Amino acid sequence: MGRHSPFESVKLAESIKHPGQPLRVVLAADTFPPDINGAARFAERLAGGLVRNGNDVHVIAPATSKAWGTFREVHDGVEMTVHRIQSHRVLIHKTLRFIWPPSLKKRVDLILEGFEPDAIHSQSHMVLGRVLAKSGREHGIRLIATNHIMPENLVKYLHLPGPIERWLMKKLWQDSGRVLRKYDHITTPTRRAAELLEEAASVSGVLAISCGIDASKFTNGTPTTNKPMRVLFLGRLDYEKHIHNLLKAVAKLPKELGTQVEIAGDGSQRKYLGELAKSLGIDANVKFLGHISEEELPLAYERATVFAMPSIAELQSIATMEAMASGRPVIAANAMALPHLVHDGDNGYLFEPDDVDQFADRLLHIATADQDELDRLSENSVHLIQAHDIARTLKIFEGLYRGDADVQQTSDDNLEEYSLPIGRLSEAVRQMEKAMRRRTLIALGKISGLGDDIESFEDLRDGVFSRAKRVDKRVRKSVKKTVDQAKSRLKGSDE
Repeated sequence: MGRHSPFESVKLAESIKHPGQPLRVVLAADTFPPDINGAARFAERLAGGLVRNGNDVHVIAPATSKAWGTFREVHDGVEMTVHRIQSHRVLIHKTLRFIWPPSLKKRVDLILEGFEPDAIHSQSHMVLGRVLAKSGREHGIRLIATNHIMPENLVKYLHLPGPIERWLMKKLWQDSGRVLRKYDHITTPTRRAAELLEEAASVSGVLAISCGIDASKFTNGTPTTNKPMRVLFLGRLDYEKHIHNLLKAVAKLPKELGTQVEIAGDGSQRKYLGELAKSLGIDANVKFLGHISEEELPLAYERATVFAMPSIAELQSIATMEAMASGRPVIAANAMALPHLVHDGDNGYLFEPDDVDQFADRLLHIATADQDELDRLSENSVHLIQAHDIARTLKIFEGLYRGDADVQQTSDDNLEEYSLPIGRLSEAVRQMEKAMRRRTLIALGKISGLGDDIESFEDLRDGVFSRAKRVDKRVRKSVKKTVDQAKSRLKGSDE
């Protein structure tokens, strides 16, 4: 982890703020809206949440046009300061941009001197994170880095021979470790991703902190239905997402099901996927939506029967979390961090990466499930997503920015009870969560019945999540007790 000189340590100690005091935070992101990808969306929602909590946030990010400089921009519904750095498109990738003008270090130093932040939070070590680590340490500013990157995702686009590709990936992991060790705290969205980073980049003490989600934005009152059977994928249309396996799996389903596929997003494989759908004879049932707006996003999840995530390189997957918050079952590859979100048999099903037959079997199970089974999977998705509440994520990061040694340094999804099997929620819990969901819908104005005496939506949302977490804890404690008793009985019978 990063180590500061005695002088820097004194400055950090003097900068510690108490809870409730506004913070000044610099977020550095190599990708930020209007870019559309998981890392950019997390950075935007983190910045927006911090501003809503009363903090002053300055974002440093690449310019996506010829206009560069300092601007007041609206992101995630709130206004913030964004310093746009001149950038250039990376030729091997459709959406990546590269920034490294000769004056970048000087520009960053001027921003830090003018703003005097309490903390710098880097979202990538590649370019900005590298420069800000150096500048931050020189200015005695607390440094936090969140890793969203797997070098494998970038190297694949170079189309190198196998041995050279493996050598380059190893070197890139080593480079990431050299940069990240300059930071006071390193975080990544899941424990699995943290273990990968510690092993591959030779760093230690990586904190697992969920990207978090405001589930209320995706709450809807529409039951999951497989009539018609509609499969949704949302994300970058790039190789590591393995969307070709989704199309091949759908082609194996009985034609009489009339399975429809909606693919939202854009990327390097858009043309190839269209040609593949045609060659498989399912192009009439596959709709490419392109990039969709924030307003259209919840509607896409709401009309889906199931969300599919065949990717092999997810360090968390915000889109999967959004689908769960929408009350939709998920079918995902049993790879990287996806099993952390998709509990096989509880809120969806896992399949082994590249096993198209198994993928098709999981889809068929959803397509032929009765309503009771669809309801069970949907309710469990909503139940599991509560542990990823963005309010908790914001609280953890604010504690790290303040230098609060007592802050809980991991999100609730890393607690032991989160991984316990659910099966079917008890009727009492189902009814309680259904009532809370209805109250959220009323507050959002998505259904009629909004009373004059209803509290503000922010207060209501906080109350809903607080009660839901208490229920969640009781349910998982009960399940754990049952599992422990069963193990004890089995042990006794063996003896």
